[in-house]
Amino acid sequence: MTEMKPVFVSACLLGRRCRYDGKSKTDAAVREMLEEFEEQGILVVEVCPEELGGLSTPRDPADLRGGDGHGVLAGTAQVRRTTDDGDVTDAFVLGARRALEMAPSASLAILKSRSPSCGISRTEIEGRQADGDGVFAALLRQRDVRLLSDEGLGSSTK
Repeated sequence: MTEMKPVFVSACLLGRRCRYDGKSKTDAAVREMLEEFEEQGILVVEVCPEELGGLSTPRDPADLRGGDGHGVLAGTAQVRRTTDDGDVTDAFVLGARRALEMAPSASLAILKSRSPSCGISRTEIEGRQADGDGVFAALLRQRDVRLLSDEGLGSSTK
C-alpha cells in the first residue's frame, strides 16, 4: 500500500486569523479539497510561516526586495517591512524552515497566493506583484513539493 504523504496548507485559507492584518482568507474550494484529503486519511498540516518565524499577528506588511524567495534563501534578497523598511528576512527564513519541519515528507502544498511567504509564481516584490515565489514556496519548490495556489483552485475567499 502506498504511504499517503502529508499536505501543507496556508492556515489563513482555513479561517485562522494569522495574516499580517489579523484577518483570514477562508477559502471554500480549499476547505472542500482538504475535507476529501482527510476522508482519505491524508494528514493536513496548517502552517503560517510568518508566525512560526516569531512575527506577531497583526504585523506590519512586508515585501521582498532584490529578488524573490529563492533569492532570500540564497542570501541575495531580503524581506522588509513596507512601513519602516525594517528587515524581517531572518523571521521569514526561520518560519519557512520551521513549517517544513512540521511535515518534511509532504508532497503537496496549497498556499495563499501573492504572499511574501506563500506566494507561488507571483508575489510582492519591490512593492508590486511580480513573477517569483515567496520564501516558504521557494523552500518547498527546492524540495520538489507540488505547489497549488488558492487562486488556481477557483478560490472564493471571504
